[in-house]
Amino acid sequence: MNLLYTILAIVAILAVWAVAIYNRLVKLRNICREAWSGIDVQLKRRANLIPNLVEAVKGYAKHEKQLFKDVTEARARAMGAGSPAEKAAAESALSMGIRSLFAVAENYPELKANENFVHLQQQLSELEEQIQMARRYYNGAVRQYNTALEVFPNNLVAGPFGFVRMEFFELEDEAERSVPKVEF
Repeated sequence: MNLLYTILAIVAILAVWAVAIYNRLVKLRNICREAWSGIDVQLKRRANLIPNLVEAVKGYAKHEKQLFKDVTEARARAMGAGSPAEKAAAESALSMGIRSLFAVAENYPELKANENFVHLQQQLSELEEQIQMARRYYNGAVRQYNTALEVFPNNLVAGPFGFVRMEFFELEDEAERSVPKVEF
């Protein structure tokens, strides 16, 4: 009889242990999802700002039609990207387009003096900082989650319950890792 109680106690302890690990992994996964949502919100805010920026520049630089088309297409790809890797690649292309847009703006002093354009530049600069903070938060959450998945004994619970590693949100090119330079 004592042996039965001992076995039941061991099974109960193992069950509580497995449930605790499972709940921790669910919590960490949800933190990662919430962090990704934060990045997504900031990227959408930036994507919504870009048409205004393009229109402001377009009024002064009418002969730059290909650049405007490229930036618009990059924006559409960025908004349609799904996974962190796809989103990072699309956002890299969009950042390059924005840099090109600002390079064109350098050739038009009257544009650089335009109050609307200056305001859009300030908004973009603030958004880039918020995106960077959201990216750091997301990558920290993913690091913590992935570590929790891989350590023993969590990996004994993670595998059978279908927990999988998450991707970091990383930019591919070192030049793209920097915030676009916004000059006034």
